[in-house]
Amino acid sequence: MAQPLMPHATASWLVDNTSLSFEQIAEFCGLHILEIQAIADDTAATKLTGRDPIRAHELTQVEIDKGQANPDYRLQILKGPEQVRRTKGPRYTPVSKRSDKPDGIAWVIRNHPEISDGAISNLIGTTRTTIAAIRDRSHWNIANITPKDPVTLGLTTQRELDAAVSKAAKAAGLEAPVDTRLEGDREALITELRAQRDQLSRDAEAAEHGETAKPAEPTAETLFKR
Repeated sequence: MAQPLMPHATASWLVDNTSLSFEQIAEFCGLHILEIQAIADDTAATKLTGRDPIRAHELTQVEIDKGQANPDYRLQILKGPEQVRRTKGPRYTPVSKRSDKPDGIAWVIRNHPEISDGAISNLIGTTRTTIAAIRDRSHWNIANITPKDPVTLGLTTQRELDAAVSKAAKAAGLEAPVDTRLEGDREALITELRAQRDQLSRDAEAAEHGETAKPAEPTAETLFKR
């Protein structure tokens, strides 16, 4: 399925300007639902400026309305000219994030030793020489390298990391880890996140007028938890 040209920025706009579910936005933008939640909670590694997919001719308001009316509806992107994608060479990483690469590499090596150096190179966009130096702790800056999740650092996406882990586990004859973070009360978690976001919005509006925002009405989920 085709994806918007700038998926993270598009997701940020959809979170702020529509009532589409996190699943619908994640599906349309080709992102992991946890990335959408991080954008909604303003905990993403990078502060994003929303990109209007309607003005970019990637979605229509009619399509968004269909999605808002039916949570199971999958948004369909408008067909445009084929995007030119890079097929050779290492992954491009912005200059501002290049210093974070050693931390991301160290995290993958520590948490997923089954992933090969070649896969790490493709995932983070680095060289095998750098990976080997971090593995044997001969890297020139090894004393200052702290393992950090490459997804949080913005070096890769959760979906790409999960795919690399699954592929490496399969090649090694291991059982691929299962993401259980959203199992169980998934809908309740999403509802709670939306309620928190709405409350923050009310607090901000009240602060502008010098008032105190009223707490949100209790939902069935919050009453049950109490």
